Amino acid sequence: MEYRSVSIQELRNRTEVTEELSDNLSKPDGESFEQLFEQFDADQSFRVGEIVMGRVLSVTKDYVVVDIGYKSEGQIPVNEFRDADGNLTVAEGEEVEVFVDQAEEDDALVELSKEKAVRLRIWEQISLACERDELVKGRIIARVKGGLSVDIGVKAFLPGSQVDIRPIRNLEKFLGQEFEFKVIKFNKRRGNIVLSRRVLLEKERASLKSKTLRMLEEGRVLKGTVKNITEYGAFVDLGGIDGLLHITDMSWGRVNHPSEMVQVGDEIEVKVLKFNSDTERVSLGLKQISEDPWIHAENKYHVGDRVTGRVVSLTDYGAFIELEEGIEGLIHISEMSWTRRVKHPSRMVAIGDEVETIVLDIDSKNKRISLGMKQIEPNPWTLLHDRYPVGTRILGKIRNITDFGIFIGIEEGIDGLVHISDLSWTHKVKHPSELYKKGDEVEAVVLNIDVENERFSLGIKQLTPDAWEYDIPNKFTIGRVVKGRITKIHDFGAFMELEPGVEGLIHVSELSTEHVKNPGDVVSEGQDVVAEIISVDREERKIGLSLKHVDGNEDPDVRSYLERQGKSTASLGDVLGDQLGMISDDDEE
Repeated sequence: MEYRSVSIQELRNRTEVTEELSDNLSKPDGESFEQLFEQFDADQSFRVGEIVMGRVLSVTKDYVVVDIGYKSEGQIPVNEFRDADGNLTVAEGEEVEVFVDQAEEDDALVELSKEKAVRLRIWEQISLACERDELVKGRIIARVKGGLSVDIGVKAFLPGSQVDIRPIRNLEKFLGQEFEFKVIKFNKRRGNIVLSRRVLLEKERASLKSKTLRMLEEGRVLKGTVKNITEYGAFVDLGGIDGLLHITDMSWGRVNHPSEMVQVGDEIEVKVLKFNSDTERVSLGLKQISEDPWIHAENKYHVGDRVTGRVVSLTDYGAFIELEEGIEGLIHISEMSWTRRVKHPSRMVAIGDEVETIVLDIDSKNKRISLGMKQIEPNPWTLLHDRYPVGTRILGKIRNITDFGIFIGIEEGIDGLVHISDLSWTHKVKHPSELYKKGDEVEAVVLNIDVENERFSLGIKQLTPDAWEYDIPNKFTIGRVVKGRITKIHDFGAFMELEPGVEGLIHVSELSTEHVKNPGDVVSEGQDVVAEIISVDREERKIGLSLKHVDGNEDPDVRSYLERQGKSTASLGDVLGDQLGMISDDDEE
């Protein structure tokens, strides 16, 4: 049996009615018991704070008059019967549910409310939905602190953590959308309702996951939805379980970022590459759905073919050219120009440029194609070989000076090298800057052109005959006594300059008839001495000298030499004086 609480006022009313009924029943002319009870029942058919049915008597500009069977009609503001667009939703004669807000018996005043009736019915429905574990439908209307406000007939709160399975940064994107929710907290007295969408999604996801796991196997092609994008790939929802589509498995071609291939929300077909049932990790592939273009590359591209492609990447060592999706070739920096010294590929091409190239090599196994840009034009080095035969004299400016020689400009982008050994026949050059400076105009002769290695060899000393071929051997003969200056001293001897560019070596054993440990004890740099030529090597370009052969009257070799010269009666000093005079005369000549 159910019990209902009764207010004091209601008990008083019942008591008064009971007494009145008793009085009337004792009166002969009184109303019957049935009539009095019907009147009581009519008066008590509604109570304050409850919803009752009423009939619309009239609709005025400001009010809707409703009869609920009370002593007098009730008035409800007409705005409570207008929809969101301001249209009136009630007409005269219709029955409507209204909430009894207040009723005064004395003045027969009754206050009614349509809005409160609607709100109360909604609370009853929500309460019933909670009891039955049912869902409610609502529309997200505003962003509030900590989550979203949802209109389910009354305002309810949707926490940010309950919006989706994954954390959502931009909650505003849900505004205006309608969803089904589960009520997770309900307090009618405080007017609090807390909703969750995540619970429904997790339940739905669990159901899909179970179904998807039964279908997952390596090699199978499935449909999925892109849920998230990172730097290294994209996560694809296969139905309750996510798989990773790595950036390297998106395309046979170059992909700089996954967003170039897919966007969040895209529905795509992917191939299952790996599946671990224990960890539930799935690796997916997009490019594997189509055939690898390198399979037919060798049949399509041949060495010497002219091909056109787009520059997709630049590195310090070259540029990568996309010939077709999935096939790229490399133009090495050395293959960009015949004549220009390219320091970086960006000096020649830019990303996005369409360039024409020549296939230099193809390696399908390692997926490599070597391309050349300079091969599109004739090789200027081949033309140089015809234009400047060996022995041709050229005139040009010095563009650069190095430790090993000088570079002379021949044509635009082409320099010829005069090696330090080809600067002079006789002068021992320590550094080319001793003789030349940058910008000097010099003449040289072509020695060699190496087309394959792109080298142009020039010589300056070759402009004149080699003095060692005739002049020096004939001028400086063995046995001749010559005067010169000591230029350098070493442990093994001293070098003596015979004339500019011509030096001879006085070995330590030829400095004196006595044993010499230190050549500096006998001669010093800058000292003028007289020596005898004892050897001449044309091939090695060396002259051997001796001091001991002319040092002292008693030396039999010197005496014999003087006799051969027809001067046996003269003193050694006279002979030396005559020799020095001859040297001076020769120098003057």
